[in-house]
Amino acid sequence: MNLDLSKHVIVVSGGAKGIGAAIVHALAAEGARPAVIDRDADALAALRKECILSASVVADLRDLDACRDAIATIAATTGRIDGLVNNAGVNDSVGLEHGTPDRYRESLRTNLHHYYDLAHFALPHLKLARGAIVNVASKTAVTGQGNTSGYASAKGAILALTREWAAELLPYGIRVNAIVPAEVMTPLYQQWLETFPDPDAKRADILSRIPLERRMTLPAEIAAMACFLLSPRAGHTTGQHLFVDGGYVHLDRALT
Repeated sequence: MNLDLSKHVIVVSGGAKGIGAAIVHALAAEGARPAVIDRDADALAALRKECILSASVVADLRDLDACRDAIATIAATTGRIDGLVNNAGVNDSVGLEHGTPDRYRESLRTNLHHYYDLAHFALPHLKLARGAIVNVASKTAVTGQGNTSGYASAKGAILALTREWAAELLPYGIRVNAIVPAEVMTPLYQQWLETFPDPDAKRADILSRIPLERRMTLPAEIAAMACFLLSPRAGHTTGQHLFVDGGYVHLDRALT
């Protein structure tokens, strides 16, 4: 299916690795012009060797001015912004019992605030393009996980903002949707597995509880959904939470 994304400038935050990089590659394959914001300069340089980017900005999105400047740089470089993928974040294990109020606030700054900031600064350009926003959330927002209060509450807020922005931006024809992954093998996920005494056993246990095919979701499968939601082919889809998770969240565990 031709998604009609040719020459569309799509901003992807946290786009140098993992799910973000998969989205960038998928957009490029569709003829779009991905623009990437990431704080990892080395990963961003490696991505530029693999994929043609319309713009790339090294920035720490925890900083408000960095968010403003990143969007301004991309708009000045490309002349337009047709879509935004809010993706940057990290499951930082800031819990209630073992966290602190200061670390909790920092977790929200890491995982939530820049979703609003980037959308706010991109909005004038999205209005002109009648563009689209895709927010990458997490199953932790609806299932809980334990010992991750900061990340879970940030992702819950992202689901709420998706519906709120979809409502607010109706007059401009801007569609806003969220993708909700569960178990996706990325470099950060592998790092988390390595914290267990037996990473292979932990991985096998997780796979046994994923209903569809007993496997993790591929980053490319998240990317495919993102491309569709950004495209005119999803022209009447807004305010939705799309679970791309092999049935992990909603199907009966007895099936596994």
